Amino acid sequence: MEAAAVLAFPLTATREATGRSQDEAFLSFYAATARPLWAYLRASSGDRAIADDLLQESYLRILTVDLRHEGESGQRAYLYRIAGNLLRDHWRREHRRPTAEPLADEEGTLDPSRNTSASAGDNQMDVQRALAKLAPRDRQLLWLAHVEGASHREVAAALGLGAASVRVLLFRARRRLAAHLGAAERSTR
Repeated sequence: MEAAAVLAFPLTATREATGRSQDEAFLSFYAATARPLWAYLRASSGDRAIADDLLQESYLRILTVDLRHEGESGQRAYLYRIAGNLLRDHWRREHRRPTAEPLADEEGTLDPSRNTSASAGDNQMDVQRALAKLAPRDRQLLWLAHVEGASHREVAAALGLGAASVRVLLFRARRRLAAHLGAAERSTR
């Protein structure tokens, strides 16, 4: 592949048609999608370093694809599909299911080792621990649907699933999450 093809951002038409350069279009797309994509990768992988690496690789790959005729939601779904495929490739290479530590905010202020009385922070840690016990696909489904607010059709496009199967898969993922949360609650009694 030529270097020029990698540097051009084909998500939008040329400056004459849109009034924006390809660099400006990419920066706008990146600004709108980078933070939520990183959070999705972090929640799905359970590892900040993996999320950082896959975020960069996702944007590198989308630079090589011509999505001019896709709408904004199509471009976003394609980006999430790239990221999801990269996650699965990573897990396959590792030959293991990732063990995710509980999530922390960007400053890392949540401490999973703290042991205090029940509070909103503890409930959040319980949810994070339960999410970490789920299969990667379940974490991806739940994150996209409930954190990103994606529709079933958008989740299907991002994960390469049939739109009809997303409803059933989400139901099962929520049931497994509830079972893990119930087990955690029973163990604290």
